[in-house]
Amino acid sequence: MSNLSKLEFVALAISGNNYLLWVLDAEIHLDAKGLGDTIKEGNEVSSQDKAKAMIVLRRHLDEGEPMNDEDMLEKTLSIFYASNILLQQQYCENGFKKYSELISCLLVAKQHNVLVMKNHEARPTGSAPFQKRMW
Repeated sequence: MSNLSKLEFVALAISGNNYLLWVLDAEIHLDAKGLGDTIKEGNEVSSQDKAKAMIVLRRHLDEGEPMNDEDMLEKTLSIFYASNILLQQQYCENGFKKYSELISCLLVAKQHNVLVMKNHEARPTGSAPFQKRMW
């Protein structure tokens, strides 16, 4: 990247090996600029503040070679948390050939997980069974 001297924190490497440090630095930097809420889910920040945050984040991405589907699949599967290693293995075994297929599958899994959690909150494990109705 040609503007290394102008960066407030280290750019995200194309390999992603500094991802966790980059996320922490980005959050701290955005908070310092009053833009911390822009990266929180369900925020109600103005589009102007969101644009400012995007400019900051885009400046801190390494300018690397465009990645193909195979590289993007490998990268996505390699950044699963250690607690989700079984899920990582299951997604690897599915043999996705296109990145978009994996992302679609992950989005469906996320929606399913949200539904399961809502059901659990409505009726937690160990709660009393429903009363049988006499007709």
